Amino acid sequence: MSAPGWPAVLRHGDVVVRPMRLRDAGAWVEVRSRNADWLAPWEATRPGAPSVRETWNEHQTFSVYSQMMHRLRAQSRAGAALAFVIAIDGRLAGQLTVSTIVRGAFNSAQVGYWLDGARAGRGITPTALALVTDHCFGPVGLHRLEANVRPENAASRRMLTKLGFREEGLHRRFLAIDGEYRDHICFALTTEDVPGGLLARWSRARSAHS
Repeated sequence: MSAPGWPAVLRHGDVVVRPMRLRDAGAWVEVRSRNADWLAPWEATRPGAPSVRETWNEHQTFSVYSQMMHRLRAQSRAGAALAFVIAIDGRLAGQLTVSTIVRGAFNSAQVGYWLDGARAGRGITPTALALVTDHCFGPVGLHRLEANVRPENAASRRMLTKLGFREEGLHRRFLAIDGEYRDHICFALTTEDVPGGLLARWSRARSAHS
């Protein structure tokens, strides 16, 4: 039996959020190989591992993608994660993963994402995140969604603020990123914050500034 809300294909305009597929491997390798400087400063690593930039190409391979995809899709079927790619014009442009899904009284999860730098600034990531947030608060049945961002990641902080995610505090040495434990700012949203849906609110905000 599938977990609540999985699998799912979500779309708004030309932005499509869908499950990862094995045939995405080529596009995943190409996009990430091309985006080393754009993505490496925010990439999760084992603590004490070499700098991500020094070993980037070694980790952008068909084998790495296949192992990651099978692991994340198994977690998605079990209800522990939601592993999506962000697609534009039918082609992979990024990735969005809801992880650490905890049910019971907590009923919460974390979200992480990346996008091809060549497509940045077009509203793709916030649209994808709004789609997934509404899905998490709807069919998946979660109450709270959390995003943790390095203080230096000004673009991601601005995006979360524009979407209405609430800044809740600073986690000291929270995650190992690019080889070292780094501080992260916690942003969060609950169902009570977006009674009409996050995508609808984000669409109204974009229209008001267009």
